[in-house]
Amino acid sequence: MILQFFFWLCIFAIFHSYVLYPLILQILAFRKHENSIIYSFDDNLPPVSILVAVYNEEQSIEDKIRSVFAGNYPHLKIDLIVGSDGSTDKTNLILDELTKEFPQLHYRASKQRTGKGNVLNAIIHEAKHELLIYTDAKVILRSDTLYQLIKHFREPSIGLVGGKLLNKVHIASGISIQENAFMRREFILKHQEGMIWGRMVGAYGALYAIRKSLVPIIPVSFIADDFFITLKVFESNEKAILNPDAIGYLNVPNEMNEEFRRKVRIAKGNFQNLFAFLHLLWPPWKGSAFAYISHKVLRWLGPFFILSILVCNFFLLEKGFIYVLTIYIQIILLFIPAVDYVLRKFGIHILFLRFITHFYGMNAALLAGFFKYLKGNKSNVWEPTRR
Repeated sequence: MILQFFFWLCIFAIFHSYVLYPLILQILAFRKHENSIIYSFDDNLPPVSILVAVYNEEQSIEDKIRSVFAGNYPHLKIDLIVGSDGSTDKTNLILDELTKEFPQLHYRASKQRTGKGNVLNAIIHEAKHELLIYTDAKVILRSDTLYQLIKHFREPSIGLVGGKLLNKVHIASGISIQENAFMRREFILKHQEGMIWGRMVGAYGALYAIRKSLVPIIPVSFIADDFFITLKVFESNEKAILNPDAIGYLNVPNEMNEEFRRKVRIAKGNFQNLFAFLHLLWPPWKGSAFAYISHKVLRWLGPFFILSILVCNFFLLEKGFIYVLTIYIQIILLFIPAVDYVLRKFGIHILFLRFITHFYGMNAALLAGFFKYLKGNKSNVWEPTRR
């Protein structure tokens, strides 16, 4: 009886995180409205400091800088600070040239790699203004992106505003379609969480704004700095929301191996945050805790649920036909990534199969990230994903 209960509990945990929770959000957000206390262009817009940590971004850094100053936010109110983390390509030379064209651009170059968190910890001291925007070199901004990120800070209770990333590339041969669908769904959930509880569970580090007074020192060994900072905002009882109109363009990875490597690294950071912020999981019926558990924690534990369901199922085969059916379903699903791999070699790409492959790939990355977390971490040095 206990084994049966645990079996169905694990199934429910996965179902709740991926199906039931989004439906609950949709219902709760039905009559909710966006924050209406905002800056307009007619107001005296506040100045903003933009922080960018880069490593070997010669292919994207110039387009990034130009997209900042091509926007409609008053240029004299922009303070752009780039931290180059031991770049060995032409990144620093390009930044040298751009500082001549844009006096609001400043950059700090280190000779050795120190990690993204340490770069951000260093350059924040050079930020002149209370409102900060964190963004990545590969994210190209729209003309109104800065305004859309900043406008909500007229409401004093809002501490963090996340942006939305759009991908223009969709290639059937890889996982860009599946990854794009996953991200699009994530932005919907985060937007709804912000409207309902003021607790968007996790800003995307590639594009978000925050009050400088809320930014903590990022621990040397922490990888997922954006999630760490978001949870610190929760601790301060400030609101974290997502503005779907604050748009940046970013090509998602298309190669499975490349994305798997990135997700393993993120998963390791997720488990760092999970154990560092266990107190935020209680009481579980509180809005922020319920969102955190449903949206993130249950997903992070997904590979353990999947393995537990499979193992329990073998011991329950004599309990009835339903358990024979569930074991066959699991075996078929587990074989689909292998079938998808073989078909891909022949140039055959079936979206439904690729979505299942993507799901199992994400969970495999979570499992690998958990074991890397157990080994410990002494650095948050990163290798940019090829996009």
